[in-house]
Amino acid sequence: MADQPGSDIPSPDPEALAQSLADITRRGQRMAAEFLARQASGGGLGMADPANIGGAFMEMTTRLMADPAKLANAQMTLWQDYLNLWESTARRMMGEAAAPAATPQKDDRRFKDAAWEEIGIFNFIKQSYLLTARWVRSTVADVEGLDETTRRKVDFYTRQFVDALSPSNFVLSNPEVLRATIESRGENLIKGIENLLDDLERGKGQLDIRMTDPDAFDVGRNVAITPGKVVFRNALMELIQYAPATKTVRQRPLLVIPPWINKYYILDLREDNSFIRWATEQGHSVFVISWVNPDAALAEKTFADYLTEGALTALDAVEKATGEKRVNAVGYCIGGTLLATMLAVMAARGDKRIASATFFATMIDFADPGELAVFIDEDQIAALEARMNEKGYLEGRDMASTFSMLRANDLIWSFVVNNYLLGKEPFPFDLLYWNSDSTRMPAAMHSFYLRKMYLENRLVEPGALEIDGVAIDLGSIEVPSYVVATREDHIAPWRSAYAPARLFGGPVRFVLSASGHIAGIINHPDAGKYCHWTKARTAKTPEAWLKGATRHDGSWWPDWDKWVKRHAGRQDVAARIPGTGPLKALADAPGTYVKARAEESPIG
Repeated sequence: MADQPGSDIPSPDPEALAQSLADITRRGQRMAAEFLARQASGGGLGMADPANIGGAFMEMTTRLMADPAKLANAQMTLWQDYLNLWESTARRMMGEAAAPAATPQKDDRRFKDAAWEEIGIFNFIKQSYLLTARWVRSTVADVEGLDETTRRKVDFYTRQFVDALSPSNFVLSNPEVLRATIESRGENLIKGIENLLDDLERGKGQLDIRMTDPDAFDVGRNVAITPGKVVFRNALMELIQYAPATKTVRQRPLLVIPPWINKYYILDLREDNSFIRWATEQGHSVFVISWVNPDAALAEKTFADYLTEGALTALDAVEKATGEKRVNAVGYCIGGTLLATMLAVMAARGDKRIASATFFATMIDFADPGELAVFIDEDQIAALEARMNEKGYLEGRDMASTFSMLRANDLIWSFVVNNYLLGKEPFPFDLLYWNSDSTRMPAAMHSFYLRKMYLENRLVEPGALEIDGVAIDLGSIEVPSYVVATREDHIAPWRSAYAPARLFGGPVRFVLSASGHIAGIINHPDAGKYCHWTKARTAKTPEAWLKGATRHDGSWWPDWDKWVKRHAGRQDVAARIPGTGPLKALADAPGTYVKARAEESPIG
């Protein structure tokens, strides 16, 4: 008698399976009881809607229904699309070639499994979803009369809804998951439930999706490994001086101001993609600020404190360590926002210690912050401030969740499928380890940043913002500046990042990199990836600049190095060994502040 299909697949151990199910039941009951207890004590979210998502969709629906002819036309369009799909599917079933009615974007990895194309039913499901998703988003986007805030909110959350309903996110409509379920006789789903419970327990009732193996990396062992010393420390930051990689160095040191929304070692992940290591290899004496992961004791630290106790103090320390009065400065993301503010303060005081300034993917004009605007309004900021005031800081996972929603298919749903439906462990990936190694935000600083920068956009108004007793005027900045933006940036849209070219008083070289906020910046020349655009002169608008820009293959790093060395002084200075000057070594790089994790008990 012939073997039945799948008869060669071993059955799972009944005893082990029973034990797994019992453990899942026990853990599920405990978490359900904890959830109910939080609701009873008022710790749940209740029916609050600080983002006013319901109101936005209500307004959209009202305006949509007010134009029945337009709605009917949209429905006819969908009907015609489905007729095309049915015709295409019927022809394929009869063995004929037929053009698909809908195809995914080239970078859409949800449908990469061959079965989505080769098996008729799954090909139909895929195309049906893509047609409907396209129709929903286009119909919503076509509604007239919505203000810009409501329009963006409706578009963003419609996309979240559409992405969540992808057939790839469900067991019965994902061929890869179905295949794994049959082959393992359901063990993938048991393991997936265990993974889900692990993530819920780690998040204390909130889903904290594990994106990589946290045990595969250790800061200072296989990430953040460029040799150096901590040569200064205060309550807000440690200053790291890196060991030279050349016998002689440039006269003027390089001071890097990274964001404190994330940890600095995005600039030093591995040897083959470390900007810090590469900069030392080009002959720069590199200093980097490593910001503290703040706790409740630092709740009252302000944006001005990050300027005075952070960047300006670091500038003093670099001068003391090297004897050089002038440095080249680099700011990344919010670190660049701080650098621009500092330059305006220094200009008002006649302080000329910064010879050149470089801005990586930096916002200083927040008039158009892209999709992040969805999260910025009075009600949402007030709700966030109430949460921050309870602890004195913003939880690291809150910021991480916001950024994940900007790329939900890549940073949320792909892991739901891998971890919970396929029951697999996430792949060890240094970038995702860094991404999950989140930081807290002091309540006072973050409230100021959201209100004065994002909500009110005061930084670009001359005299509208006062920092450390100085009325800020970006037009007073005459320091030569190198501004690099990334074309697919969801956090600092490149057209907004172009702002220094029209706001600063000094010369600006603007460069546009391909890819996004991280990959477009952390792009080692040896990788041979992406491209960038340059132009000798700036233009009045970013569109005008791009129209005449020249495209170059590969990384922009060598272009920047050529530019910054024109401001770096002599090249025959004896290599500076960290800790041998007036500032003694306090610890080996990467120091102690970077190792404090947000999910652990706050540091004291």
